Amino acid sequence: MTDRTAATHTFRIIGRGDPAPIFVGRSTVNPEFKFDMAGGRFVLLAFLGTLADAQAAGALRLIREIATAFDNTKLAFFGVIASARDAETEAFKDIARSHRFFLDYDGAISRAYGSAPIDADGPRDQMPYQRRWVLIDPMLRIVAVVPFRQDGADLDAVRDLVLALPPLQRFTGLEVHPPILVLPDVFEPELCRRLIGLYDAHGGVESGYMRERDGKTVPAYDTGHKRRADYTIEDPELIKELQAKIKRRVVPEIAKAHQFTATRMERYIVGCYDSSSGGHFRAHRDNTTKGTAHRRFALSVNLNGDFDGGEVSFPEFGPRSFKAPPGGGVVFSCSLMHAVSRVTRGRRYAFLPFLYDEEAAKLREANSRFLADTLGSYRS
Repeated sequence: MTDRTAATHTFRIIGRGDPAPIFVGRSTVNPEFKFDMAGGRFVLLAFLGTLADAQAAGALRLIREIATAFDNTKLAFFGVIASARDAETEAFKDIARSHRFFLDYDGAISRAYGSAPIDADGPRDQMPYQRRWVLIDPMLRIVAVVPFRQDGADLDAVRDLVLALPPLQRFTGLEVHPPILVLPDVFEPELCRRLIGLYDAHGGVESGYMRERDGKTVPAYDTGHKRRADYTIEDPELIKELQAKIKRRVVPEIAKAHQFTATRMERYIVGCYDSSSGGHFRAHRDNTTKGTAHRRFALSVNLNGDFDGGEVSFPEFGPRSFKAPPGGGVVFSCSLMHAVSRVTRGRRYAFLPFLYDEEAAKLREANSRFLADTLGSYRS
């Protein structure tokens, strides 16, 4: 929706219950900050525009006053400035040492959130700007939009909102369960032992994750973000056996819950999160690059249970984590943010494929040209 102002400019309308606009923006901590990864906590955005007046000074005083609330676990703060000149001021440099800001010099973020007109380009100081606070929930949905007020009443309203935030596990008003399936008995104990034996006999290769670089999907490695080693299954008979079990025991449940029929499976690996190397995987989504956009559902089948940690969580739906029994699996949409906690004792072994369908296979083939040369190609 849009709104026409008296000056005949058009602004986007956002309000309570709307999905927060997702963007990739330049910030003071990351030149390409992906805002979809801010989920799993409340987020307060302050669309300051400029810092060169009393209203901005009041907003910054409030941020300092309630700074202890911004623990980045329950609540995170991001300011938005649209003037490159402001970024050079001592006032900005001072507060940017302790708080994060988006440097929205082209106005793209401000336009998405209704602060800058969508029908005007050029420097921020040459166009109208609607300054506002936007509070976002852990599912990245709008909780409140509070316009700046000349009398400072917005500061009291924002302070009250922040101090009244509910616990993350009950941010919807009740404790919610993420939209996942937990399925026992996907694999028999004997098959679990066989797969673990293959990993132990052959070892695993350090597993990276996919990211976009210069228009290509490339593997990246950062042990602070992910630490796991994988063994790739190559035995065609074993692959057929695994396919048959997933087809019988998992595919019908996805169809029942999500009205989606999976017909294809990507990658046949046994992954190992080892406590000796701090095995873990920080919050991520599985389909955010061109080379992974075809992925529809992820399946995580635990092959053993004698480990601590290594549980799967879905931060957008609260802090609860899940540990399927040996042979049991957790199924979830590849669009959901999820993480694997650090393994603190033993090893967690898991079978970790992705499921998709014929339409997604066409997308995978079309996007194959965006894969790094080391990743090969794909034909449906």
